[in-house]
Amino acid sequence: MNRRPRLLATAAFGAATALFLTGCGGGDSDSAGNDKIAGADTGGESSASPSASASSAAVERPKIELPGDLTYTFDWPKTGDAAKDAVLADSEESIKAVDLAIVNQDPLDKAYLFYYEGEAAANTETFIKAYVKAKARGTGAYRYYDAVVNVSGADSASLVYCEDQGKAYDMYLETKKVDKTAVTKNSYVLYNTQLHKNADGVWVVEKLLSQRGSAKCQP
Repeated sequence: MNRRPRLLATAAFGAATALFLTGCGGGDSDSAGNDKIAGADTGGESSASPSASASSAAVERPKIELPGDLTYTFDWPKTGDAAKDAVLADSEESIKAVDLAIVNQDPLDKAYLFYYEGEAAANTETFIKAYVKAKARGTGAYRYYDAVVNVSGADSASLVYCEDQGKAYDMYLETKKVDKTAVTKNSYVLYNTQLHKNADGVWVVEKLLSQRGSAKCQP
């Protein structure tokens, strides 16, 4: 989940079969080049959504505090369905948790491992490692929209959504240089995630696929 199809995205996902994060900016559309992580409504401390079930809300979720230069907008209103809204709430936190791991320069950061398992966790770790190696993190504003949630039974769900990375960039930690690129069709990324509800009632991501430059997400 990052922003542009730049060096970091290529390094992290060039050989991955299941994409993670995203990439904005120029570059060719692909299903494996992603470089930004997904995010939340506004940077800073996060909290559990009031729409989550009572058992899920009782779980102590990780505190996610991000730098003030990272902001997130989730343009996906509550559906009125408790299960679907819980999927959306936990997905917001999972997106921000990946950025927190990059900010902390920790491929095994506990916050994102709280929300990712299996294939998704492995691919995310690879993605984070690319940022650690480059000594970089994200900066700017991320927007998420056009969410479609489907819940199957008591503990299985899917979430498809778009990300606008047009105002999101990579920043190199040692120099504070921000790698700005022009907005193109590849600034828009389509995500398809598979989730399950764990024993604590938290919706965790098992698989995450992405497509940069998807016509579905174009403004």
